[in-house]
Amino acid sequence: MARILTLTLNPALDLTVRLDALRPGAVNRSLGQSSQAAGKGLNVAQVLADLGHKVTVSGFLGAANAQPFERLFERRGFVDAFVRVPGETRSNIKLAEGDGRITDLNGPGPQIGAEQRAELLDTLEPIVAGHDAIVVAGSLPQGVGSEWFAALLRRLQAFGLPLLLDSSGAALRAGLALSPWLIKPNEQELAEACDLPTLDSAALLAAALRLHRQGVEHVLLSRGAAGVCWLGPGFALQATPPSVRVVSTVGAGDSLLAATLHGLLSGWPAERTLRLATAIGAQAVTQLEFGIHDREQLARLEAGVTVVALS
Repeated sequence: MARILTLTLNPALDLTVRLDALRPGAVNRSLGQSSQAAGKGLNVAQVLADLGHKVTVSGFLGAANAQPFERLFERRGFVDAFVRVPGETRSNIKLAEGDGRITDLNGPGPQIGAEQRAELLDTLEPIVAGHDAIVVAGSLPQGVGSEWFAALLRRLQAFGLPLLLDSSGAALRAGLALSPWLIKPNEQELAEACDLPTLDSAALLAAALRLHRQGVEHVLLSRGAAGVCWLGPGFALQATPPSVRVVSTVGAGDSLLAATLHGLLSGWPAERTLRLATAIGAQAVTQLEFGIHDREQLARLEAGVTVVALS
């Protein structure tokens, strides 16, 4: 299998609290809670590991509470190339209601200084060439601006490896100017990046097509329960997942991205790749943890995915 580098510049300790229904301003009693080391690139890495790939993980990690992340790296067999920075990695609180709605309370994370930014570049330089693809996912931490982020992406592109970007806001805008190999926005992220006034389906697809024609080889548009649109070299596909009971939508897009990369690196046809990726994304919303934990369920979901060509 492939060796893949994932970058998570702003990881988080996710505390998920399960509720029947959130009542703002009132006392809420939880049904349970769980805590796990997370962040978009790390979520992607866990699915890639379950698909058989070797993964190196990197980014910025608070030295004061690195232990949960280090335990994850050891358990998953990840190569740890994170730069430790002073302070704590941020904590995110996720309020998960019985109907699948998630309310996020995201912490700010540590301040990243020039010394730590330079150290990350120095750390990446000798290891990137040994990989088959690079995934850069998640938000920007304090102290990392869009200009530095764009410079990081240019430096990574210079290695000639497939570069996948999954971000939002200023980071996504900066990345789009460089035409990464693959992007995976959701509808809201694409609309914001392309200055679309609404989430109209036709406008979103037109924007995705423009980005594809401008040099983004793969545009993977995540549309939640409505499925996935994928514009690639010589094809345009729409996949619709089967209905599932939603426990949490956190990590669904990360799972979709990881499985798509798996299919591409494996040389699979686009339809086969999209079918599996959509199924893995659908499975992700049925659980709170990250990764592939029920292969029989996954096979059933994959059989229920519908893939059609977009006109």
